[in-house]
Amino acid sequence: MKKALFVAACMLLASDVWAGGRDYVSIVGSSTVYPFATTVAERFGKTSSFKTPKIESTGSGGGIKLFCAGTGIDTPDITNASRRIKKSEYDTCMKSGVKEIVEVKIGYDGIVLANSKKAKRFTLTKKNIYLALARTVPDPKGSKTFVDNPYKTWKDVNASLPDVNIEVMGPPPTSGTRDAFDELAMEGGCKTFPWVKDLKKSDKEQFKTACQALREDGAYVEAGENDNLIVQKLEANPDSLGIFGFSYLDQNADKIQGAIVDGVAPDFDHIASGSYSISRPLYMYVKKSHAGVVPGLEEYLAEFSSDRAWGDEGYLAEKGLIPMPEEERTQVTKAVKELTPLQL
Repeated sequence: MKKALFVAACMLLASDVWAGGRDYVSIVGSSTVYPFATTVAERFGKTSSFKTPKIESTGSGGGIKLFCAGTGIDTPDITNASRRIKKSEYDTCMKSGVKEIVEVKIGYDGIVLANSKKAKRFTLTKKNIYLALARTVPDPKGSKTFVDNPYKTWKDVNASLPDVNIEVMGPPPTSGTRDAFDELAMEGGCKTFPWVKDLKKSDKEQFKTACQALREDGAYVEAGENDNLIVQKLEANPDSLGIFGFSYLDQNADKIQGAIVDGVAPDFDHIASGSYSISRPLYMYVKKSHAGVVPGLEEYLAEFSSDRAWGDEGYLAEKGLIPMPEEERTQVTKAVKELTPLQL
Protein backbone atom coordinates (compact mmCIF):
# COMPACT_ATOMS: atom_id res chain seq x y z
CA MET A 1 0.00 0.00 0.00
CA LYS A 2 2.80 2.39 0.96
CA LYS A 3 4.61 1.57 -2.27
CA ALA A 4 1.47 2.30 -4.32
CA LEU A 5 1.02 5.65 -2.56
CA PHE A 6 4.68 6.49 -3.13
CA VAL A 7 4.36 5.72 -6.88
CA ALA A 8 1.17 7.78 -7.11
CA ALA A 9 2.86 10.69 -5.33
CA CYS A 10 5.85 10.49 -7.69
CA MET A 11 3.53 10.48 -10.71
CA LEU A 12 1.65 13.51 -9.37
CA LEU A 13 4.93 15.32 -8.69
CA ALA A 14 6.16 14.50 -12.20
CA SER A 15 2.92 15.84 -13.62
CA ASP A 16 3.30 19.08 -11.64
CA VAL A 17 6.90 19.50 -12.79
CA TRP A 18 5.86 18.74 -16.39
CA ALA A 19 3.05 21.28 -16.33
CA GLY A 20 5.11 23.79 -14.40
CA GLY A 21 7.34 24.32 -17.40
CA ARG A 22 4.49 25.47 -19.65
CA ASP A 23 1.05 26.84 -18.76
CA TYR A 24 -0.31 27.35 -22.28
CA VAL A 25 -1.20 25.19 -25.28
CA SER A 26 1.56 24.96 -27.92
CA ILE A 27 0.50 24.56 -31.56
CA VAL A 28 2.52 24.29 -34.79
CA GLY A 29 1.79 23.34 -38.39
CA SER A 30 -0.08 24.36 -41.51
CA SER A 31 -0.12 27.96 -42.72
CA THR A 32 -3.58 27.27 -44.19
CA VAL A 33 -5.03 26.19 -40.83
CA TYR A 34 -3.11 28.93 -39.00
CA PRO A 35 -5.74 31.72 -39.35
CA PHE A 36 -8.51 29.39 -38.14
CA ALA A 37 -6.48 28.12 -35.19
CA THR A 38 -5.46 31.69 -34.32
CA THR A 39 -9.06 32.91 -34.40
CA VAL A 40 -10.14 30.17 -31.99
CA ALA A 41 -7.08 30.75 -29.78
CA GLU A 42 -7.70 34.48 -29.47
CA ARG A 43 -11.37 33.99 -28.58
CA PHE A 44 -10.45 31.19 -26.17
CA GLY A 45 -7.91 33.42 -24.42
CA LYS A 46 -10.46 36.21 -23.98
CA THR A 47 -13.43 34.10 -22.86
CA SER A 48 -11.80 31.47 -20.66
CA SER A 49 -9.54 31.44 -17.60
CA PHE A 50 -6.71 29.90 -19.64
CA LYS A 51 -3.86 31.60 -21.44
CA THR A 52 -4.10 32.17 -25.19
CA PRO A 53 -2.47 29.23 -27.02
CA LYS A 54 0.75 30.02 -28.86
CA ILE A 55 0.72 29.09 -32.54
CA GLU A 56 3.60 28.85 -35.00
CA SER A 57 3.13 28.52 -38.76
CA THR A 58 5.68 25.90 -39.82
CA GLY A 59 3.90 24.17 -42.71
CA SER A 60 2.16 20.81 -42.43
CA GLY A 61 5.28 18.68 -42.92
CA GLY A 62 7.40 20.80 -40.59
CA GLY A 63 4.71 20.79 -37.93
CA ILE A 64 4.25 17.03 -38.00
CA LYS A 65 8.03 16.59 -37.70
CA LEU A 66 8.09 18.76 -34.56
CA PHE A 67 4.97 17.05 -33.20
CA CYS A 68 6.41 13.56 -33.71
CA ALA A 69 9.75 14.34 -32.05
CA GLY A 70 8.46 13.16 -28.68
CA THR A 71 6.33 14.14 -25.70
CA GLY A 72 6.85 16.70 -22.92
CA ILE A 73 7.00 20.46 -22.45
CA ASP A 74 9.54 20.96 -25.24
CA THR A 75 7.21 19.49 -27.87
CA PRO A 76 3.94 20.86 -29.28
CA ASP A 77 0.57 19.62 -28.06
CA ILE A 78 -1.15 20.08 -31.43
CA THR A 79 -0.04 20.23 -35.05
CA ASN A 80 -2.29 21.63 -37.76
CA ALA A 81 -2.24 20.03 -41.21
CA SER A 82 -3.77 20.81 -44.58
CA ARG A 83 -3.48 17.13 -45.51
CA ARG A 84 -3.83 13.86 -43.65
CA ILE A 85 -0.81 12.53 -41.74
CA LYS A 86 1.23 10.06 -43.81
CA LYS A 87 1.79 6.48 -42.63
CA SER A 88 5.55 7.13 -42.52
CA GLU A 89 4.99 10.18 -40.27
CA TYR A 90 2.61 8.21 -38.05
CA ASP A 91 5.25 5.47 -37.71
CA THR A 92 7.86 8.09 -36.75
CA CYS A 93 5.52 9.35 -34.03
CA MET A 94 5.10 5.83 -32.68
CA LYS A 95 8.87 5.23 -32.61
CA SER A 96 9.40 8.52 -30.75
CA GLY A 97 6.93 7.66 -28.03
CA VAL A 98 3.99 9.68 -29.36
CA LYS A 99 1.74 6.65 -29.01
CA GLU A 100 -1.80 8.06 -28.92
CA ILE A 101 -2.60 10.65 -31.59
CA VAL A 102 -6.08 12.10 -31.87
CA GLU A 103 -7.05 13.09 -35.43
CA VAL A 104 -9.50 16.01 -35.66
CA LYS A 105 -10.88 16.92 -39.06
CA ILE A 106 -11.91 20.58 -38.79
CA GLY A 107 -13.52 21.30 -42.17
CA TYR A 108 -12.72 21.76 -45.84
CA ASP A 109 -10.75 24.22 -47.93
CA GLY A 110 -10.22 24.92 -51.61
CA ILE A 111 -6.84 25.48 -53.23
CA VAL A 112 -6.96 28.48 -55.50
CA LEU A 113 -4.84 30.02 -58.21
CA ALA A 114 -5.36 33.74 -57.91
CA ASN A 115 -4.16 36.93 -59.56
CA SER A 116 -4.51 40.64 -59.00
CA LYS A 117 -7.82 42.31 -59.79
CA LYS A 118 -5.78 44.74 -61.86
CA ALA A 119 -5.54 42.00 -64.51
CA LYS A 120 -8.09 39.81 -66.30
CA ARG A 121 -9.35 36.81 -64.39
CA PHE A 122 -7.90 33.49 -65.54
CA THR A 123 -10.10 30.67 -66.81
CA LEU A 124 -8.10 27.45 -66.66
CA THR A 125 -8.40 23.70 -66.85
CA LYS A 126 -6.36 21.28 -64.76
CA LYS A 127 -4.67 20.31 -68.05
CA ASN A 128 -3.62 23.96 -68.54
CA ILE A 129 -2.22 24.08 -65.02
CA TYR A 130 -0.24 20.88 -65.50
CA LEU A 131 1.23 21.94 -68.85
CA ALA A 132 2.20 25.34 -67.46
CA LEU A 133 3.95 24.10 -64.31
CA ALA A 134 5.23 20.53 -64.86
CA ARG A 135 8.99 20.05 -65.14
CA THR A 136 8.48 17.65 -68.05
CA VAL A 137 5.40 17.32 -70.26
CA PRO A 138 4.15 14.96 -72.96
CA ASP A 139 5.89 15.70 -76.25
CA PRO A 140 3.85 18.42 -78.07
CA LYS A 141 4.71 16.62 -81.34
CA GLY A 142 2.61 13.67 -80.23
CA SER A 143 5.12 10.96 -79.33
CA LYS A 144 4.50 9.05 -76.10
CA THR A 145 7.53 10.53 -74.39
CA PHE A 146 8.22 13.35 -71.94
CA VAL A 147 10.24 16.44 -72.82
CA ASP A 148 11.49 19.41 -70.80
CA ASN A 149 8.67 21.91 -70.50
CA PRO A 150 8.88 24.18 -73.58
CA TYR A 151 6.02 26.54 -72.66
CA LYS A 152 7.08 30.09 -71.80
CA THR A 153 3.76 31.96 -71.81
CA TRP A 154 0.19 31.03 -70.92
CA LYS A 155 -0.69 31.55 -74.58
CA ASP A 156 1.84 28.82 -75.46
CA VAL A 157 -0.18 26.45 -73.28
CA ASN A 158 -3.56 27.45 -74.70
CA ALA A 159 -4.19 30.01 -77.42
CA SER A 160 -7.15 31.43 -75.47
CA LEU A 161 -4.99 32.39 -72.48
CA PRO A 162 -3.09 35.68 -72.00
CA ASP A 163 0.20 36.26 -73.79
CA VAL A 164 2.16 36.77 -70.56
CA ASN A 165 5.04 34.80 -69.08
CA ILE A 166 4.14 31.91 -66.80
CA GLU A 167 5.00 32.98 -63.26
CA VAL A 168 3.29 31.20 -60.40
CA MET A 169 4.20 31.65 -56.73
CA GLY A 170 3.37 28.81 -54.39
CA PRO A 171 4.29 26.75 -51.35
CA PRO A 172 7.39 24.58 -50.81
CA PRO A 173 7.37 20.76 -50.63
CA THR A 174 6.93 20.83 -46.82
CA SER A 175 3.49 22.40 -47.23
CA GLY A 176 0.26 20.43 -47.13
CA THR A 177 -1.13 22.86 -49.70
CA ARG A 178 1.68 21.84 -52.04
CA ASP A 179 0.95 18.14 -51.46
CA ALA A 180 -2.72 18.64 -52.23
CA PHE A 181 -2.01 20.87 -55.25
CA ASP A 182 0.37 18.27 -56.68
CA GLU A 183 -2.15 15.48 -56.24
CA LEU A 184 -5.39 17.24 -57.17
CA ALA A 185 -4.37 19.84 -59.76
CA MET A 186 -1.11 18.60 -61.29
CA GLU A 187 -1.92 14.90 -61.30
CA GLY A 188 -5.50 15.69 -62.31
CA GLY A 189 -4.25 17.57 -65.38
CA CYS A 190 -1.62 14.95 -66.14
CA LYS A 191 -4.23 12.18 -66.28
CA THR A 192 -6.05 13.94 -69.11
CA PHE A 193 -3.45 12.28 -71.35
CA PRO A 194 -4.72 8.67 -71.61
CA TRP A 195 -1.27 7.12 -72.17
CA VAL A 196 0.11 8.92 -69.13
CA LYS A 197 -2.85 7.80 -67.02
CA ASP A 198 -2.09 4.20 -68.06
CA LEU A 199 1.51 4.72 -66.91
CA LYS A 200 0.30 4.77 -63.30
CA LYS A 201 -0.43 1.04 -63.57
CA SER A 202 2.88 0.06 -65.19
CA ASP A 203 5.36 2.44 -63.54
CA LYS A 204 3.96 4.28 -60.51
CA GLU A 205 7.20 6.11 -59.71
CA GLN A 206 7.66 7.48 -63.23
CA PHE A 207 4.01 8.50 -63.27
CA LYS A 208 4.37 10.42 -59.99
CA THR A 209 7.57 12.15 -61.09
CA ALA A 210 6.15 13.11 -64.48
CA CYS A 211 2.88 14.36 -63.04
CA GLN A 212 3.96 16.08 -59.84
CA ALA A 213 7.50 17.44 -60.31
CA LEU A 214 7.33 21.22 -60.76
CA ARG A 215 9.48 23.42 -62.95
CA GLU A 216 12.76 24.85 -61.67
CA ASP A 217 13.37 27.39 -64.43
CA GLY A 218 11.64 30.34 -62.75
CA ALA A 219 8.09 29.68 -63.94
CA TYR A 220 7.24 28.27 -60.51
CA VAL A 221 8.58 30.25 -57.55
CA GLU A 222 8.61 28.77 -54.05
CA ALA A 223 7.35 31.56 -51.83
CA GLY A 224 7.72 29.91 -48.44
CA GLU A 225 4.89 29.35 -45.97
CA ASN A 226 3.78 33.00 -45.85
CA ASP A 227 0.58 33.24 -47.90
CA ASN A 228 0.13 36.90 -46.97
CA LEU A 229 3.45 37.62 -48.72
CA ILE A 230 2.16 35.94 -51.90
CA VAL A 231 -0.91 38.20 -51.84
CA GLN A 232 1.35 41.27 -51.57
CA LYS A 233 3.47 40.08 -54.50
CA LEU A 234 0.40 39.50 -56.66
CA GLU A 235 -0.57 43.13 -56.15
CA ALA A 236 2.92 44.23 -57.18
CA ASN A 237 2.96 42.01 -60.28
CA PRO A 238 -0.49 41.68 -61.93
CA ASP A 239 0.89 39.17 -64.50
CA SER A 240 1.72 36.57 -61.83
CA LEU A 241 -0.47 34.03 -60.07
CA GLY A 242 -0.32 32.59 -56.56
CA ILE A 243 -1.37 29.29 -55.01
CA PHE A 244 -2.92 29.19 -51.52
CA GLY A 245 -5.98 28.20 -49.53
CA PHE A 246 -9.42 29.67 -50.19
CA SER A 247 -9.45 31.53 -46.88
CA TYR A 248 -6.70 33.89 -48.10
CA LEU A 249 -8.69 34.60 -51.25
CA ASP A 250 -11.77 35.22 -49.16
CA GLN A 251 -9.94 37.59 -46.81
CA ASN A 252 -8.35 39.54 -49.69
CA ALA A 253 -11.28 39.59 -52.12
CA ASP A 254 -10.82 43.33 -52.62
CA LYS A 255 -7.34 42.78 -54.09
CA ILE A 256 -7.25 39.36 -55.78
CA GLN A 257 -9.51 37.01 -57.72
CA GLY A 258 -9.54 33.23 -58.00
CA ALA A 259 -9.13 31.53 -61.37
CA ILE A 260 -12.08 29.54 -62.67
CA VAL A 261 -10.95 25.90 -62.93
CA ASP A 262 -12.75 23.44 -65.22
CA GLY A 263 -15.67 25.85 -65.43
CA VAL A 264 -16.16 26.28 -61.68
CA ALA A 265 -15.28 29.34 -59.58
CA PRO A 266 -13.54 28.84 -56.21
CA ASP A 267 -16.24 30.11 -53.88
CA PHE A 268 -17.74 28.94 -50.60
CA ASP A 269 -20.76 27.17 -52.09
CA HIS A 270 -18.84 25.37 -54.84
CA ILE A 271 -16.21 24.08 -52.40
CA ALA A 272 -18.87 23.00 -49.89
CA SER A 273 -20.79 21.11 -52.56
CA GLY A 274 -17.66 19.43 -53.95
CA SER A 275 -18.16 20.86 -57.45
CA TYR A 276 -14.87 22.79 -57.22
CA SER A 277 -12.40 19.98 -57.83
CA ILE A 278 -9.25 21.34 -56.16
CA SER A 279 -10.40 21.04 -52.55
CA ARG A 280 -9.28 19.05 -49.51
CA PRO A 281 -10.01 18.44 -45.80
CA LEU A 282 -8.07 20.17 -43.01
CA TYR A 283 -6.89 18.56 -39.77
CA MET A 284 -5.51 18.97 -36.27
CA TYR A 285 -3.48 16.23 -34.58
CA VAL A 286 -3.41 16.15 -30.77
CA LYS A 287 -1.23 14.30 -28.25
CA LYS A 288 -3.59 12.46 -25.92
CA SER A 289 -0.79 12.16 -23.36
CA HIS A 290 -0.77 15.95 -22.98
CA ALA A 291 -4.51 16.09 -22.16
CA GLY A 292 -5.10 16.66 -18.47
CA VAL A 293 -1.51 17.85 -18.11
CA VAL A 294 -1.28 20.97 -20.28
CA PRO A 295 -3.69 23.60 -18.91
CA GLY A 296 -6.47 24.42 -21.39
CA LEU A 297 -5.76 21.75 -24.01
CA GLU A 298 -9.08 19.92 -23.74
CA GLU A 299 -10.95 23.19 -23.32
CA TYR A 300 -9.34 24.63 -26.48
CA LEU A 301 -10.43 21.53 -28.41
CA ALA A 302 -13.94 21.93 -27.02
CA GLU A 303 -14.07 25.53 -28.23
CA PHE A 304 -12.78 24.60 -31.70
CA SER A 305 -15.34 21.80 -32.05
CA SER A 306 -18.30 23.87 -30.86
CA ASP A 307 -21.09 24.89 -33.23
CA ARG A 308 -20.35 28.54 -32.54
CA ALA A 309 -16.85 27.98 -34.00
CA TRP A 310 -17.02 25.41 -36.82
CA GLY A 311 -20.79 25.23 -37.37
CA ASP A 312 -22.63 26.32 -40.51
CA GLU A 313 -23.07 29.81 -39.06
CA GLY A 314 -19.94 29.71 -36.91
CA TYR A 315 -17.27 32.36 -36.69
CA LEU A 316 -14.75 30.18 -38.60
CA ALA A 317 -17.06 30.11 -41.63
CA GLU A 318 -16.76 33.90 -41.64
CA LYS A 319 -12.99 33.40 -41.94
CA GLY A 320 -13.35 31.11 -44.96
CA LEU A 321 -13.45 27.62 -43.41
CA ILE A 322 -15.91 25.37 -45.25
CA PRO A 323 -17.89 23.53 -42.52
CA MET A 324 -18.28 19.76 -42.54
CA PRO A 325 -21.83 18.39 -42.94
CA GLU A 326 -23.65 18.25 -39.60
CA GLU A 327 -23.49 14.44 -39.39
CA GLU A 328 -19.74 14.46 -39.89
CA ARG A 329 -19.27 17.24 -37.33
CA THR A 330 -21.22 15.17 -34.80
CA GLN A 331 -18.92 12.18 -35.36
CA VAL A 332 -15.75 14.27 -35.06
CA THR A 333 -17.05 16.06 -31.95
CA LYS A 334 -17.57 12.66 -30.29
CA ALA A 335 -13.99 11.63 -31.14
CA VAL A 336 -12.70 14.94 -29.71
CA LYS A 337 -14.61 14.52 -26.42
CA GLU A 338 -13.45 10.91 -26.04
CA LEU A 339 -9.93 11.66 -27.35
CA THR A 340 -10.15 8.60 -29.57
CA PRO A 341 -6.65 7.63 -30.83
CA LEU A 342 -6.01 7.33 -34.57
CA GLN A 343 -5.14 3.88 -35.93
CA LEU A 344 -3.25 3.73 -39.24
